[in-house]
Amino acid sequence: MDLQLAGKKAIITGGSRGIGKAIAKALAAEGVDLALVARNREAVDATAGEIAALSGRTVVPLLGDTGIDDSVREFMASAAAKLGGIDILVNNAARPGGQGPVPMLADITDELFNEDMNVKVMGYLRCAREAAPYMREEGWGRIINISGLAARSSGTTIGSMRNVAVAAMTKNLADELGPSGINVTVVHPGLTRTEATPSVIRSRAASKGVQESEIEAEMAAGNSVHRIIDASDIANIVAFLASPLSVAISGDAIAAGGGVGRAIHY
Repeated sequence: MDLQLAGKKAIITGGSRGIGKAIAKALAAEGVDLALVARNREAVDATAGEIAALSGRTVVPLLGDTGIDDSVREFMASAAAKLGGIDILVNNAARPGGQGPVPMLADITDELFNEDMNVKVMGYLRCAREAAPYMREEGWGRIINISGLAARSSGTTIGSMRNVAVAAMTKNLADELGPSGINVTVVHPGLTRTEATPSVIRSRAASKGVQESEIEAEMAAGNSVHRIIDASDIANIVAFLASPLSVAISGDAIAAGGGVGRAIHY
């Protein structure tokens, strides 16, 4: 299937590793030129060079922090200038979840809450605010917000709150921007294999005194397909949502956890 993405221009926050890097690879393979934003210069330069060499597309590395208003304005303007516009925004920069102990009520501080919400919720909003004018100018655009299935379950208070907030933002932006030809969607990954997964498995195996294969099997058993969803699986979904073919989907959430959970969503 031709996703009709060749020649489009995308910016991906949190694009140097994990799901963001996988999305960048998938979009570049479809002929999209990219700007990748991250806080670590060495990491974003390396990823941009790797993807450019693999795809032959323009891949611009940018240093930026979505938690800072001026930084977002600066890297968005730089991306638009270097790419010749912005057609697609993938909001992905956030504090990683599921890799450490979940703070309980007594451990939730103002600083912890505000940092998490500022980066993932307000950070996504900042990026959408700055990218939307470029899309409106062209009469077409796609904004894809990477959130998480903590939006649909308890167990991590701040994680659930930030992900629900991203879903609410998505529908509001979809309704506001839709008349300008801009679709906005949210993708909820569940447990996803990234570069960080092997160390997580090693740590859990060591703490439980079992083989790493047991931990991997336990993690895989948590969804309907009984395998750990890979970052590339998420990237394939995002590539479709970024394309003109996804016009019928806007304001809605796509669960991408391999069928995790028992609830029925309709």
